[in-house]
Amino acid sequence: MYQYKDLSVQDVHKIEEIDAEWFIHKAWRQKNGELFLAEINWLEKELPNGLPWHKEHFVNSLEGGGKAIGCFNNDTMVGYAVLDADLFGKNKEYLLLDQIFISKNDRNHGIGKELFHRLCQSAIQLGAKKLYICSASAEETVAFYRGLGCIDATEVNEVLYALDPRDIQLEYIL
Repeated sequence: MYQYKDLSVQDVHKIEEIDAEWFIHKAWRQKNGELFLAEINWLEKELPNGLPWHKEHFVNSLEGGGKAIGCFNNDTMVGYAVLDADLFGKNKEYLLLDQIFISKNDRNHGIGKELFHRLCQSAIQLGAKKLYICSASAEETVAFYRGLGCIDATEVNEVLYALDPRDIQLEYIL
């Protein structure tokens, strides 16, 4: 049913096919240095930061030597993931998993897991030892990454953290 393929800069318009609507019941928040689950009951109707932001990052990642993989149901893209190619960290061992989104009606079918593992292979080919993830703080998102084996980042990228301090900084050892 689902088909996966490498994406190019010319595929950036396919992001518009993703139905990113998502109801977030609980999210991780920080108080006095401790994380706790807070009830937020928020309906996210589009990609966080907006479609133009995601398109720009998609193009920048690919033009910088990164990788993007799409998941298709017939000719409609129902999921995609993007990996940056710029190694960073004290030992230059991290690559950023910049984006991963699955359409509302196609979630919980293993697409995110498959995209994640495919990008892990690409990250290894690009010389990374770890993936870096700025995970949205939604309970389900963090649980998804932790279920894949992600752990708290041992080396927090302060620039990425500053972009959204509510994100949970994670890593995945390749």
